[in-house]
Amino acid sequence: MTIEATLAQFIDSHHAEQIEFLRQIVRVPSDTPPGNNNPPAEKAAELLTAKGYNVERFAVPEQRVRDYGMQSITNLIVRQKFGTGTGPTIALNAHGDVVPPGEGWSFDPYGGEVRDGRMYARGVAVSKSDIAGFTFALDALKAAERAGAKLNGNVELHLTYDEEFGGLAGPGYLLEQKATKPDYVIGASFSYTIVTAHNGCLQFEVTVHGTATHGSMPETGHDALQAANAILNAIYGKLPDLAKIKSKVPGINTPTMLVGQIAGGTNTNVVPGKVVMKMDRRLIPEENPAEVEAQVRAMIEGAVAGRTGIRVEIKRILLANALKPLPGNAKLVAALQKHGERIMGEPIPAIGVPLYTDARLYGEAGIPVVLYGAGPRTVPESNAKRADENLLLEDLRKATQVVACAVADLLS
Repeated sequence: MTIEATLAQFIDSHHAEQIEFLRQIVRVPSDTPPGNNNPPAEKAAELLTAKGYNVERFAVPEQRVRDYGMQSITNLIVRQKFGTGTGPTIALNAHGDVVPPGEGWSFDPYGGEVRDGRMYARGVAVSKSDIAGFTFALDALKAAERAGAKLNGNVELHLTYDEEFGGLAGPGYLLEQKATKPDYVIGASFSYTIVTAHNGCLQFEVTVHGTATHGSMPETGHDALQAANAILNAIYGKLPDLAKIKSKVPGINTPTMLVGQIAGGTNTNVVPGKVVMKMDRRLIPEENPAEVEAQVRAMIEGAVAGRTGIRVEIKRILLANALKPLPGNAKLVAALQKHGERIMGEPIPAIGVPLYTDARLYGEAGIPVVLYGAGPRTVPESNAKRADENLLLEDLRKATQVVACAVADLLS
């Protein structure tokens, strides 16, 4: 029996167990915010320990987590040696933190209910499915070695709990602590494409200070909302220019910019003395983050220049650099495409995507990384980050086979 057949046989025969493993993972809330992510990490550790793995815990210091805006973070590493362990080290990274469920669900967002071959739960597609997929791929590789397959190297599971806030306390913390130094990384994604590049992101909190006053005498104050409106006009007036900037990376189009949150004012009959806006500027891989940040700051400051009694504070709250392909990722792409086409029954293109992920942090550390995992062709198909998020369990089964076979190639 070939190693591919051995891996497939193991994964197929343990698929029901994998589904239950995933159900146990999604039943522990990991909403971020608020970001109380020790309990879901402990559930994952419990399940992995029951499988016989040694689970290393990397708890981010409490004060650092709270300063960061979350409540608790523990990241996990499992290390498995194959052969003499002198071959490459391949890390499989998936995040267990998720966005809050929101409203409009037809299912219990923490239930893991299966209907018509799909599991429904918050995080079941992004990316708790890949915790299950990567775990059972590792199980299958161990079974193949027991059956006589000649493998040499190391596989690490990296389960991290800070993707939704940017990853600095997730993969960023593991790399900062020198807890890991893999040769290759496969990060969480979907089954029908391999992601080799993605956008970066700059986020700002813009606070406009004016002077509140009685609504019957607006001339005695300084209206922060009027000033904020000028900033909004500047931001959205810039969109036609951004649309002219095109990325050369397939799958990535243009930079984007938006204001996602606005808060301010004290009452209906009071001139607003303070307005806070949170804005998001996506960067294509070709853009320089420092230059873009300088341009955004100049645009905001210019929009309110000369307004008496108005002061603006601009605080950067996130810089996520773009993921750019590193030369070493060609081996990862080739192995995943070879087995992906065979198992999924169609070509698996390597592309860029307009979102950003914490996988970029491995790339920034010089580690070749691509994204591949369990899920449909597009994010909207899974309802990721919307009500009734779901996963076709057949995609989970097949993607687990693809990952296991690709890793086996790299360890052979």
